[in-house]
Amino acid sequence: MNRYPLWKNLLVVIALVFGFLYTIPNFFGEAPAVQVSSVKATIKVDNALLGAVKAALQAAAIEPVALALDGASIRVRLADTDTQLKAKDAIEKALNPDRENASYSVALNLVSNSPPWLTGIHALPMYLGLDLRGGVHFLLQVDMKGALAKRLDSLSADLRSVLREKSIRHNGIERDKQGIVISFRDAAMRESARRILADTQPDLALTEVQAGDAFNLVARLKPEAEKQIQDYALKQNIVTLHNRINELGVAEPIIQQQGADRVVVQLPGVQDTAKAKDILGRTATLEVRMVDDEASSNPDIMAQAARGQPPFGTEYYVERGGRPLLVKKQVVLTGERLTDAQPGFDGETHGAAVHLRLDAAGSRIFRDITRESIGKRMAILLIEKGKGEVVTAPVIRSEISGGRVQISGSMTTSEAADVALLLRAGSLAAPMEIIEERTIGPSLGAENISKGFHSTLWGFTAIAAFMMAYYLIFGVVSVLALSANLLLLIALLSLLQATLTLPGIAAIALALGMAIDSNVLINERIREELRNGSTPQASIMAGYDRAWATIVDSNVTTLIAGMALLVFGSGAVRGFAVVHCLGILTSIFSSVVVSRALVNLIYGHRRKLESLSIGQVWMSAGNAASVQQKAKKTLVK
Repeated sequence: MNRYPLWKNLLVVIALVFGFLYTIPNFFGEAPAVQVSSVKATIKVDNALLGAVKAALQAAAIEPVALALDGASIRVRLADTDTQLKAKDAIEKALNPDRENASYSVALNLVSNSPPWLTGIHALPMYLGLDLRGGVHFLLQVDMKGALAKRLDSLSADLRSVLREKSIRHNGIERDKQGIVISFRDAAMRESARRILADTQPDLALTEVQAGDAFNLVARLKPEAEKQIQDYALKQNIVTLHNRINELGVAEPIIQQQGADRVVVQLPGVQDTAKAKDILGRTATLEVRMVDDEASSNPDIMAQAARGQPPFGTEYYVERGGRPLLVKKQVVLTGERLTDAQPGFDGETHGAAVHLRLDAAGSRIFRDITRESIGKRMAILLIEKGKGEVVTAPVIRSEISGGRVQISGSMTTSEAADVALLLRAGSLAAPMEIIEERTIGPSLGAENISKGFHSTLWGFTAIAAFMMAYYLIFGVVSVLALSANLLLLIALLSLLQATLTLPGIAAIALALGMAIDSNVLINERIREELRNGSTPQASIMAGYDRAWATIVDSNVTTLIAGMALLVFGSGAVRGFAVVHCLGILTSIFSSVVVSRALVNLIYGHRRKLESLSIGQVWMSAGNAASVQQKAKKTLVK
């Protein structure tokens, strides 16, 4: 009567094995490590760098526990902190002989101490948040008015260029607080300008205004254009912050939008607030210069330039791929004229390419310089802290007009995406100001972990003691189901690589209390069936079936509240909501499916079951006699 089909039993077993495998990495702790990442756009982290790191460690007689290429960085796991410091020094000396012009960031870090076979199946521990691991927290305010003003300044130059090209005379273009004002001598010229600008500038709303003898045309950004500019500025700033924070060697930084104009930056494990501020607040600019092809093709001049003596008016750089070149100091174009950069493909060779879009003034400058420099090379540089690096140096094949520029060459699609990202996010799209800052020490994080762990442990112990004392064998089943719930919840958080925070630990403790409620409903429903005179096997079946609707209703309503916190909350509230919602889903499975499988295992095979170990079942004398009669009939049969 109370038996699961084979596939349901297998489902429970597979779920529990999955939960065990993806939970145990959290108990191995973390090992000291060294993380190596690139701080220059032209230098990639690849297998060649992995070999260089390995050679540096061998030269220093250091044997790493593990050495692997992990995304955009290399992580070296070591046995202890003393070896970690020695390894950092050895790698730093090998990769950055010139500390003032470092190519790589070599940072101390912590990595999971899980065995390789667990890592091989992507069984990794949860990340610990700022309040558990320690680190620095910043809340940055993005100056949206500055982003809009920057766009209006660019549009002022565009309007001037468009009207000049169309031979439309005006009395001046001025910027006011909300838009751009263009003055004309007569209404006919103003109307002509309005028609042209309406076609060429779709982001502007044009209004005709009469001011005395002046016929003015006021151009303001449309609401949808303003929102697009603000969203773009915020997203570009977040991407830029990600690029900059890589230099700090932070394994899992948290950089997320908060509200319409704020960005939260959390750097777990970082204690150097001054360096973090320097990284977040620095600026980078894009420059376009011409390559001195004649000098670059002369081996003697290049050898002299490599020694720090380039010809007058030039600078020595190394292009991607290791090829040196001399770039003229005269700047042709700056990144202020770049409005967009997207990866794509070359229409002729079908190879990877980067498509740039310039504003009107930039388009005119670029058209003139490419017309005069066909067959010559043009270098695109990223300048940061007074030092530049050549992102690419293509040959100009023909005059480029229209403000759309294509950079192509020997690059892969992923490299094209990286270059486009660097060109878009080399500098901040809008100014940002740090409005909140706090530092959490590692000792406080360890104390939070200890308190959170003990609160969850004692809460679980208290629930387990009550359930076993009150419901006996069914209480033991409920505790085992609750253990499965905790196992599956931790496994899901680890699989999703969620960041566990102190509110998350509180959500786990709350999830345990809510999960046991379902088992209480089931046990009480079974007791009720027994009091009404049902046989034990029928009571088990009816108890689970009739409690199911109540369990679903209560959990769905709680899940709706959790989803609202997840959608509209941020920061700590959002972290709480994630654990809360996952806990509800795992509790439904564990309290119904897992507990039913255990009850079936204990009682399902007994055909003549006289009683259940579910605590004292109080019933009236009539009900007691009815139960005895039914039991006798069952025995006779």
